Amino acid sequence: MIANRGEIACRIIWTCKEMGIQTVAIHSEADRDSLHVRFADESFCVGSAPSAQSYLNIPNIIAAAEIANVDAIHPGYGFLAESSYFAEICEACNIKFIGPRPEVIRLMGDKVEARRAMQKAGLPILPGSPEPLESEEEALKLAREIGFPVIVKASAGGGGRGMRIVRTEEELGPALETASTEAAAAFKNGDVYIERYIERPRHIEIQVLADEYGECIHLGERECTIQRRHQKLLEEAPSPALSPELRAEMGAAAVKACKGIGYSSAGTMEFLLDEDKRFYFMEMNTRIQVEHPVTEMVTLADIVRNQIRIAEGEHLGYTQADVVIRGHSIECRVNAENPETFAPSPGLITAFNLPGGPGVRVDTAAYPGYFVPPFYDSMIAKVIVHAPTRELAIARMRRALEGMVVEGIKTTIPLHLKIMDDPNFRAGEFSTKFMEHFLSNNGAKGRFDAASLAR
Repeated sequence: MIANRGEIACRIIWTCKEMGIQTVAIHSEADRDSLHVRFADESFCVGSAPSAQSYLNIPNIIAAAEIANVDAIHPGYGFLAESSYFAEICEACNIKFIGPRPEVIRLMGDKVEARRAMQKAGLPILPGSPEPLESEEEALKLAREIGFPVIVKASAGGGGRGMRIVRTEEELGPALETASTEAAAAFKNGDVYIERYIERPRHIEIQVLADEYGECIHLGERECTIQRRHQKLLEEAPSPALSPELRAEMGAAAVKACKGIGYSSAGTMEFLLDEDKRFYFMEMNTRIQVEHPVTEMVTLADIVRNQIRIAEGEHLGYTQADVVIRGHSIECRVNAENPETFAPSPGLITAFNLPGGPGVRVDTAAYPGYFVPPFYDSMIAKVIVHAPTRELAIARMRRALEGMVVEGIKTTIPLHLKIMDDPNFRAGEFSTKFMEHFLSNNGAKGRFDAASLAR
């Protein structure tokens, strides 16, 4: 069973078909006509459109799994993918959860505990709270020791929620209150902590694979620095900022940390890289990532297949020496959004044409006549390219985006095309501040022409 929707559900089904594994889709009432429902061998409606009543409805999902007599559940990403409780329920029902053990998910889901565990495993971490903060006075004392600016983060958080940058002592109290309130609303846990804030870092993540017998390797890194409000817009592999020596060092550190916590399945270690090329552990995602295709393109690995094989109890079957990085890959997330305002643009897709040609892959669940619902994430497709060099990959992505037609709704295709032309992006010289400067220079109202917006 795939306990998810959209392109990731289709992606998992594709690999299952190649492996000869029958699939069961779940869907909400809003997703009855979705491609993942059509492609699966069986399907079950698990609730109404709101995700709380469907894709997060554990009793209904487990009931469907038991009716279908499934052996395993793949959670994809988002929704229940990092729910230790859901993993425990699956285990109690004798259904294999395709992911790490519940206790490991729980450990990595608590950002304070994860920092402590990673520090114990030998990873460098930024100076910060050893425990969730109990008072503003405690936070102020620690912030003075660390030195401003600091960043307030939700202990159970992610995706930029429950996060505030603090540059002065006067800002600290309100930031703590706002972050805690936001975290409680988003994660039902208002605990927050602080750590030193790096002004112009790069966001680098290491893809790992580990089996249930203690073997672990990494598949290189992904550059995830191009973000807006802590939400990734595009990713690439390998990173233009890493030397082979730094790649090996970061990869070895990630593998050592995974072995230290007894990790199994696919996972991602996320790091901040400062301007002096020093890296610091940020968090670990105990699931498959949206951006996993760029790693697959440069390594020829099928990460979903490996997740399933590991869950079946197989050995990893290859070593670090077998991993070879070939060429360069870029992924652009095409969202149903206005590229100027980033306001969601749900609605009926009246025309839909996917790009093709050498080195182009598109992961999508959209089609002509598909109605993009307003209830879920706005991403409708991932355009991925692969080429021998980064320069050619950028040219190939531009060609692919120009050949993609989506009519009836607005998309972020025009935004990605402008990023491909940005001189700093093309030079590989950027930080997490990139979009802030890019939008101030290029994103003013009226900068995107009508023909581009129609795409």
